[in-house]
Amino acid sequence: MNLQDVHTRLEERLSELTERAERAEKHASHREEAVSADFAEQATERENDEVLASIGDEARVEADQIRQALRRLDAGNYGECFECGEAIEPARLLAVPYATRCMQCAARMEHYH
Repeated sequence: MNLQDVHTRLEERLSELTERAERAEKHASHREEAVSADFAEQATERENDEVLASIGDEARVEADQIRQALRRLDAGNYGECFECGEAIEPARLLAVPYATRCMQCAARMEHYH
């Protein structure tokens, strides 16, 4: 696994997520548009705002996970399972580059939750 490629992919994904969170925040706050005077329309706008807030929250959570993965890269322990200390499978890291557990430990955690 080429760690420089991993770093580049993580940085690119972090940039995408940051932009997504900012767009969701901007649209949810109605910075560029007036709130409708119609009550039914306001209810729909509030529902849309909740969806946008959820999208922004999810983007921020994933961005935080990516920042932590970048710190692990810098520290030299990227790809080590937090539970057992073994290497996380390359296929898992390709699919979930901020994974903190190998597949066995992740499955075990899911089983207990």
